[in-house]
Formats: sequence, structure tokens, C-alpha cells
Amino acid sequence: MLRSHLTVLEASVARSPSAVAFKVPHAGSWRDITYAQFLDDVELIARHWSKTFQEAGIPERSVVGLWIGGYRYSDILNIYGVSRAGYIPQLFSLRLPSADVILELLTKTGARALVYEDLFESALRTWPLPIYRAAEPDHVVGPSDLAMPPVFVGEKHETAFYFHTSGSTSGSPKLVPCSFGWLDMTVHKSSQICAPRSDRLDVAVWGGSMCHIFQNFMLIGYLQHNACTLQPVANPYTSEQLIEMIQDCHLNRLNIFASFLANHLRNSRQADSKLLKMLVNMDEIIYSGLALPREEENYAYSQGIKLKSIFGSTEVGAMLVSIGGCEPNARFLRLTEGVAYKFVPIESASSSAPHVSSARLLELIILAESGDCPDQSLRHPDGDFHTGDLFQEVSPGCYMFEGRDDDWIKSEGGLRCNTKAIEDNARTMCGPLISECIAVGTGRPSVVLFVEPGLGTADDAKLKVEIIRKTRQFHTRRYLHERLASADSVVVVPRGSLPRTATKGNIRRKAVEEKYQVEIDRVFSR
Repeated sequence: MLRSHLTVLEASVARSPSAVAFKVPHAGSWRDITYAQFLDDVELIARHWSKTFQEAGIPERSVVGLWIGGYRYSDILNIYGVSRAGYIPQLFSLRLPSADVILELLTKTGARALVYEDLFESALRTWPLPIYRAAEPDHVVGPSDLAMPPVFVGEKHETAFYFHTSGSTSGSPKLVPCSFGWLDMTVHKSSQICAPRSDRLDVAVWGGSMCHIFQNFMLIGYLQHNACTLQPVANPYTSEQLIEMIQDCHLNRLNIFASFLANHLRNSRQADSKLLKMLVNMDEIIYSGLALPREEENYAYSQGIKLKSIFGSTEVGAMLVSIGGCEPNARFLRLTEGVAYKFVPIESASSSAPHVSSARLLELIILAESGDCPDQSLRHPDGDFHTGDLFQEVSPGCYMFEGRDDDWIKSEGGLRCNTKAIEDNARTMCGPLISECIAVGTGRPSVVLFVEPGLGTADDAKLKVEIIRKTRQFHTRRYLHERLASADSVVVVPRGSLPRTATKGNIRRKAVEEKYQVEIDRVFSR
């Protein structure tokens, strides 16, 4: 029988009902929620949604959208509760604030309802779909006499969830249907990654929104080992808050995006740093989203901090995992057990990885027979999933990531951004105002557009405002991390000053980020 997040939860409760599943902020401290209580809460919310949807004439196995933050215990209850009630959750995070785009994506899946967070109520009053405020366990009284059927686990090809790519294409994220077969492989892979590294009880911190793959994946993994998941008081949390979680909650497993980890590592460099000692004592620090800056990575290894990197995507979940630990090979990536992938040489090492232009670059391809191969709608015509991610094999079965073969970058939170779409829109809408432009923002909260002005454009401040005005409609439909947030997000530089390749004269994105690091820092300091 295929496994799912719900069968994993039932097995965990049967194995250790009194183990602590969650620690959630409460009255200046944290409140423990056992596995038995977690299951009871899921069933409570499931009965609430089952009754609500049945009364609205919405049949089971219908798609129900959830537009929620994904950072709270109640968010997990709504996601798991909708699923337990027999419906298919379609997940949207608050980083996609456009109600029009949400409705378009719900229409594509034939969704029958939307569960939403309070702050969006005013934007949904004229919607054609039924809308329901997200349920809170303390305020919901589920019908105790409503008989719940056994946990539904569909056939291998049937859809269990709908996620969305974390970057937009043609003004909208792509749908990512996740089947029960895919979910079963997620259970298998996450169990490997989240296995305990010592004899003590694992307490792992929330690593991101439950509306995205990373935290979903990690929670399924930790549930299989009856570990505890800690909800921080803020996301991202400060180094001081991290110290409090380690001291007060015995946090020993960190799940975090690389940009946020780099901040904690920098803060740990202080003399007699309490934080450094705590990071060294961690059983493991798992990071994802993008690579750590090499300086911070080397520092962590030199101090004995046990890092493990996960390379993954929304479509596949975790694909490769670093060896981990502190040995010289710790940073090398290897396949997870049980997958069917191949690495195919690309014809040339293009400008996406100029620093290894003489190396043999390999594209990672997920074969159709692999249990985690994405839905058919996302695959290449040959039936496999071509990731576009490039690697170098540094020793047999060990790889190093060397960039992508396209124009996508990853933001601070590991979310993807199509820079080419932003640049093309700026050129189209701004015409002769712009001579050349490039969008950057790897590891940053949002995108920054560098512009070389057109002939006769004299006032930089007016040019920046005009670019924002002319591109506003395009950016309103995109995730927050993909938008030009304000005129401050546009940097005007002299014509011909952006670094270019010697042969074709293409502007080099990585070189721009390095050359103008101070200017980019200044944008976000404002």
C-alpha cells in the first residue's frame, strides 16, 4: 500500500502517542503538543471541513485551495484536515498576494472552494467560488457524531496535492500536481534525510512555509521518527531567538534556507560567541534553497559545525544530499536512496558557469521510472523530467552544483525568479528609456534591476520612477520576491558600465552582483 502524510501520522501515533510532536509559542514560552493530540486536532478540523463542504454540495476528491501563511500549527491542521476529509489541497502562500492569479490557478484545477487567511477577506468578497476562513482548533467544534472514513490513499497516478512553482512563467506560477506515487517516494526519501543522528530526542525547527515543498517534506520525515517540530516566534528568526530556542526547547536539528543560515554564521564569529558553541553542538544543520557563500561554508567546517545541504525543487522534492559532517568531502552531493536519475553531458559549458568553463558539465535528469518523477504535464517530450540543473562529478557518485542552463535565480528564501521575463518586460514597456538592463538578486529578499539609460535620458531619479510606473501591471501579478518593490529597486548606472562577456558582449549576472554588492546592500538596508 502507498504511504502518505496521513498514514505516516497514524503510524507515528500508534508507535509513540505521548511523544511531543510540536512546540508552539504560548504566553512567552512554548506549549507541547503530543502526537496523540496532533492526530485528534487533525480529525477535529477534518470533521469541520467534511461537514462544511458536504453542506455546500462539494463532493469528496474535489480540489480545495488554501491561501494561508503556512508557518503556524493551525496551518498544518488545515492542510492535513482538508486532506483527511477526503479533498485535494491546492496550496498558496502569502508570498503570492494577487487574488486574480490565485483564482486563475484555482480555475485550472477545477477547484470548488478556497480556505483563506483573515487578511485576504476584503479581496475575496466578489469571488465566484465559495470561501471559508481558515479554521482554528480552539474555536472549532467539530461534529463528534460525524463518522470519518478510513484515510484515503489513492492509486499511484491520482493527485494528492497541488503545489506551485516558486517562480512565475508568463505572469503566473506553474501548477505542480503531486500524485500519491510521488508522495510515497517523498515518505521514503524524507525518512532517510530526517533520521536521528544521536540517541537524544530530535527537536527540529520549522524551516519554511507549509505551502511550499521544503517544510512539507521535512515534516513528513520527522514525523516518521517521532521527532518534535518547533514553531519559532518569527520567520525568519534572529540569532537571539535561535539561542532561546536551543536553550529553552533543546533544539538540536536546524532546517533553514542558506541565506538565513549565513546570517547566523556571521553573527557567531563574535569573540566568545555563545551562538558558535551552540551551532557546533547541533546534531545537524540542514540547509537548502541555494548554496552557502563559500566563506561562510569554509568557516562552518573549520569550526566543526555539522552541515548538510539538500538540493531539491518543488517538482521533485529532495534530489541530492551532501555527505555532511566535517570531513573534506562533506560538501559533495549524492543521490538519495531508491531514485532513478541520470546525469547527461551538455554540449558546452555556457556562461551560466564561467568559472568551470573547461569542466565537463552534466544536466540532472529525473527518469520516468523514478517514483519522484513529476507529473506528465511537467516532463520533457522524451517522458523524463529535465531539471536544467548542472553539476560536475568530482569523484564517482559525488557531485558539485555548477548553476543552471537558463535565466532563473533563487531568492533569499530559496524561491525561484525568472530574471529574463523581468528584463524583457522592462525593455518592452520602457523602450528608448533603457539602453540595457539586467535583473539580479541571488540570495536577496527580492529582485533589483540594473539599468543603463537610453540616449537623452538625463535624470536618474525620474527614470527610476518611470520604469516602476510602466512595469507596475506586470509586477502586480508576481510573487513578492519577483517584484520591483519600489524605485529603490532600480539602480541606474552609466552606459556600457555593466560587466559583459568578451565574445558576445552579454551582461554577466553573477559579475554584476559581485561588482555592485555595496549598491545592492544599500537597496535592502533602506
